[in-house]
Amino acid sequence: MAGLESHYSARDIEARILAAVRAAGLNPEQGLSPEELGALDHFHTGGLGASRELLELAQIRAEDRVLDIGAGLAGPARLLASALGCRVDCLEMSSDYCAAAVLLNRLTGLDERIEVHQGSALKLPFPNFSFDAVWMQNVGMNIADKQTLYAEIYRVLKPGGRFAFQEMVAGEAATAYFPLPWATEPADSCLVSAEEMRSVLAESGFIPELFEDTSDAHLSKTAAGAAASALSLAVFVDNLAEKAGNARRSLQEGQIRLVRGVFRVK
Repeated sequence: MAGLESHYSARDIEARILAAVRAAGLNPEQGLSPEELGALDHFHTGGLGASRELLELAQIRAEDRVLDIGAGLAGPARLLASALGCRVDCLEMSSDYCAAAVLLNRLTGLDERIEVHQGSALKLPFPNFSFDAVWMQNVGMNIADKQTLYAEIYRVLKPGGRFAFQEMVAGEAATAYFPLPWATEPADSCLVSAEEMRSVLAESGFIPELFEDTSDAHLSKTAAGAAASALSLAVFVDNLAEKAGNARRSLQEGQIRLVRGVFRVK
């Protein structure tokens, strides 16, 4: 998970998650579904709904092996594993989030289909041609070296493999409102334009199957706001309302844009 920052330890995060699950009227001892956890564990713009949409576009199959980069609490990985039955490897920088992801995999009964690894997206700990698909949502905003990021993704994909992603990119004006969900200060934000993103992907060898700007659609969907819930990212992310508000204002004013895509290797 790049971006959404937490200052809690692994033990604190696990305790907060279990308390929030119980506050939402769920019993973690009786098993949970990925959908029940959706408001908590989808660390990206659009939440569970955006993950479902990307799942439809990615055309991932039950027999595929998938890598989720910047997996956070592994919400999308559990969605993939439960909806399709595929195997998913999660890569996450934070050891605390890795521990929490393992807990939630167990509570949903998906720990045999999902493996959690701690590591960097710039040095993927996997051999060449390991995966049929790579999945990434709202991660690259914190990674300045886009060339290495996309080269590593290309390296671990099998011939014909697909890279499905959604990402914030730079708009026409400079980003002015901080903190944001992925950056407390401007130095933490590594946005590039949509055109530059496509260019670097092409240089890395990727062939576009889909690339679209979904900013306006996202703003329309969230115009009415979301109902308060015991299960939300606020369980472990400080100042979430302020960060989310700044992100929405930045989208409205064209300082940032939301894009998604599916690219494949030759």
